[in-house]
Amino acid sequence: MSDQQKNVTPEVLPINIEDELKQSYMDYAMSVIVGRALPDVRDGLKPVHRRV
Repeated sequence: MSDQQKNVTPEVLPINIEDELKQSYMDYAMSVIVGRALPDVRDGLKPVHRRV
C-alpha cells in the first residue's frame, strides 16, 4: 500500500435514523411530484399524457 492509502481513514458519522428516513422520503416525494404530477409549463401536459 502507498503512504496515501495508509493515511486515509473512513469517517463514520452517527445519525438519527428516524430523521434520515423523514428527510429522504420528503426528497423522494418532492421529486415524484415535480417529475410526474405537475403539468409541464411548455404544453400543459403531465408526463403520462405525453406518451405516444
